[in-house]
Amino acid sequence: MLKQYKLKNYHFQLIAYVVLLTILGIMIIGSAEQSVQNKQIAGFVGGLIIMVVVSLMDYTVLLKFSWIYYIGTCGLLILVYVFGASSHNAQRWFSIAGIKFQPSEVAKIGIILFFAAFFAKYHEKVNTLKMLMISFILAGIPLVLILKQPDLSTTIVTALIFITLLFIAGLSYKIVIGALAIGIPSVIIVLALTVSGKVDFLIGYQRTRIMAWLDPTNPEFSDKARQQQNSIMAIGSGQLWGKGLNNSAATSMKNANYIIEPQTDFIFAVTGEELGFIGTIAIILLTFLIVIECILIARKAKDLSGRLICCGVAAWIGFQAFVNICVATGLFPNTGVTLPFVSYGLTSLMSLYIAIGFVLNVGLQPKKYH
Repeated sequence: MLKQYKLKNYHFQLIAYVVLLTILGIMIIGSAEQSVQNKQIAGFVGGLIIMVVVSLMDYTVLLKFSWIYYIGTCGLLILVYVFGASSHNAQRWFSIAGIKFQPSEVAKIGIILFFAAFFAKYHEKVNTLKMLMISFILAGIPLVLILKQPDLSTTIVTALIFITLLFIAGLSYKIVIGALAIGIPSVIIVLALTVSGKVDFLIGYQRTRIMAWLDPTNPEFSDKARQQQNSIMAIGSGQLWGKGLNNSAATSMKNANYIIEPQTDFIFAVTGEELGFIGTIAIILLTFLIVIECILIARKAKDLSGRLICCGVAAWIGFQAFVNICVATGLFPNTGVTLPFVSYGLTSLMSLYIAIGFVLNVGLQPKKYH
């Protein structure tokens, strides 16, 4: 499983971007919630070790066990309903040796690896109705399990990862355009009917969040809109350079506890307030560089499965960061999704480092030009 690789093919620049972003996140977490900073540091160290180990393993060998990953992913998601702990009206975690474990984060790796092997094997049939139906059924099972937790935001991000893999596998542009032509108007109609109250396609809290986003000044929804409005004010108050990490300013939205879950879902708000525009741009730039590096490695991958792994990880990091930042800045309705490598969360951080390890391994085995 371990192979001899050339050091020149090891993408140290990708590691540098990931490490810098994680260290920046640890600093911000310490300011947002000091009590969990040491745990994040431990996750960072453990993540680095696992990343290096995974990067030296042959992904082509590991992909031979793709069905085990798929069954294991679904099994973990089912275990949430058996052993899961309920928090904030959601059941997304269970504890192992006193440590919270979130299967939906690990599921993203399982889905990427499974479909990397699956589409590499059947890419010539990817545009047939039969293969599309099989693919959507296989993706639908874990997606439904995540949605039922309920976790709409993670479901959306995971669905976008799957769609990206399907597109990279060779999905016809005609099918893509057709799906968009039907899908976009359908989503608009469904949201319009939901907002009007004529038809309710969403769970109660989901409709409330959308209404709070659309009409934050409405007294009926103002309480639900307050968190997002406070986030926007916090980001704006930081101006160019911010108020400084661990500041004691009485005017700080974080210090006054106006931002809920500042170390996870709304860590971008803390960044904007304490590190200003410069800090937020640093996070966006480092995230962008990580995504671009994954795509560049994908272009040099020796086979389709390697290309799919890299693009799947790029989609995961890119889409999840985009959703988190859009929520914090009020561009999307409030939904709980972490900022990759920055937000507190050991399962999320370790899963991301494992994913980067796979990308690095693909980079160690570039295609040979003749």
